[in-house]
Amino acid sequence: MVHAVRNMAHEAKEKSGIPAWEPRVVKAGPEMQALARFFGNGTWTGTVMAGGMGPGSPEMHAKGSSVCKKILDDLWISCMFEQDQFIGGKKVITWKAHWVIGWDTMAHEYRAVGTDNNGVAFLFRGELDGDRLVMESMGEVPVKLRFTWDARDPKGVAWKNEMSVGGAPWSLIEEYIIRSA
Repeated sequence: MVHAVRNMAHEAKEKSGIPAWEPRVVKAGPEMQALARFFGNGTWTGTVMAGGMGPGSPEMHAKGSSVCKKILDDLWISCMFEQDQFIGGKKVITWKAHWVIGWDTMAHEYRAVGTDNNGVAFLFRGELDGDRLVMESMGEVPVKLRFTWDARDPKGVAWKNEMSVGGAPWSLIEEYIIRSA
């Protein structure tokens, strides 16, 4: 019945000189199903390496959390991250970030945008290889970031944040096990 009505509408448009058009409807596919296990509500503790927050920054203890949800017809995952960082037991900074990730149907790859309370925005591209998701910042920027999630351990998702300054080799900023909250 619906198909017959569409055909009649299509024929009527053709006869009237109006080009036939139907809106593109995108549904979340297997790429988003595969991505979902890396992004849930979680918590972590660990260490930010010396220099990880910029030249001269000391090593810091970190305690963080994430709240993630699917958005825009389940085509993207939006996460809010918050991490308190401590030196000698004293909180010195609360880092906050917003991350949106999904499968870009035009680029045919995973894409993300990250913004934070340091006034920085990064665009990322990446790929999923089995239990590992690797996202690397895009564009000509002085500091490149690479984030790696590894979901092999059923107790939590291992996450690693690395940077490359001016094309130098990658160096570790921080590494955690994200446990479900």
